[in-house]
Amino acid sequence: MVKISKDDVAKLLTDPSGDNRAATARKIAGDFGGGDLTDGERQVAEDIFRLMMKDAEVRVREALSKNLKDSPLVPYDVAATLAKDVDDVALPMLNVSEVLSSEDLIEIIRSQSDATEKHKAIASRPFVPEDVSDALVDTMDEDVVASLVVNNGAEISERSFHKVIDRFGASEKIQEPMINRQKKLPLTISERLVTLVSDRLRDQLVARDHLPESMVRVIMTTSRESALVGMLGPDVKDRDLDKLITQLAEEGRLSASIVLRALCMGDLAFFEAGLARRAAVSLNGARVLVYDSGPLGLQAIYNKADMPPQFYPGVDAAITVSRETGLDGGEKDRERYSRRMIERILTQYGDLGVELDSDDVDYLMGRMLQLPAEESNDR
Repeated sequence: MVKISKDDVAKLLTDPSGDNRAATARKIAGDFGGGDLTDGERQVAEDIFRLMMKDAEVRVREALSKNLKDSPLVPYDVAATLAKDVDDVALPMLNVSEVLSSEDLIEIIRSQSDATEKHKAIASRPFVPEDVSDALVDTMDEDVVASLVVNNGAEISERSFHKVIDRFGASEKIQEPMINRQKKLPLTISERLVTLVSDRLRDQLVARDHLPESMVRVIMTTSRESALVGMLGPDVKDRDLDKLITQLAEEGRLSASIVLRALCMGDLAFFEAGLARRAAVSLNGARVLVYDSGPLGLQAIYNKADMPPQFYPGVDAAITVSRETGLDGGEKDRERYSRRMIERILTQYGDLGVELDSDDVDYLMGRMLQLPAEESNDR
């Protein structure tokens, strides 16, 4: 191996051209990385590095960075200074150097907010700790995030995955590498992706064992039901609603869950029409039974409509709310009405000794589906 000598230093001083300085930087940095220098030679090399990292020629500093990036013996101040330099100098060090700590990388990410190439270099490191990934995600730069999620050496927190989906959930540039990560995605993330991705990527979610196919079908059904009921405004005409109910029934999609979802969201017209169709009675006849002041009318049509027994306490509670209070016509009227519905349903199940610890409609629906029929009928 070529050793650092006084001649090397002399040549550097007597021939100060950029080409020579860059060549000298490559030679000395290459020898340094070999690890078999004497203590004296290493000290000389480090002194030269500290001079060269201040060199006005970018190519000199770039040569230094490229040849020192893999060495764990590089003095910290040299590595840190090169990592904060212009892109041509900084990128090799940011992408590889083990001398840089997580704190160093995070400081660079946060202090150089518009340095996309530097952030991408950090995102592509062989190993990216979770706290560094968090900082990269916080840049909200799509190219940076894409570089991060495609990197199987990056540890990414569930919280950061949620941020990524919130901002870039519709981007296949982000979706596909997330799905194809070697490490299994958190279940909450897989569930969110199911409703956002194309059929092709949804198949990949199943193939890569992020979610079982049965769960994908349930999530997609829930999503479609929620979207459908949410689109129905208070001014929908009876004729249009009847056509929709008929279409859903003919396609086998007039499920008990969509009927209950409509009720929880304050869409009584859909609930009444859906219940009537499932029970094969007229709409007027269904309304008479639903709003019967006695205890038997609602139970009778509910049973005839072949609705799950464990849903009944929730339906009974929701109908009570509908009798007591209606839509007020104000801003977010349906949301407030739905919240009152859900609160009353939760209270009803609580009185039955069933613990429900969320007020989310989808969560409520899922838990009600899991309740044993004998528990919900203990009234």
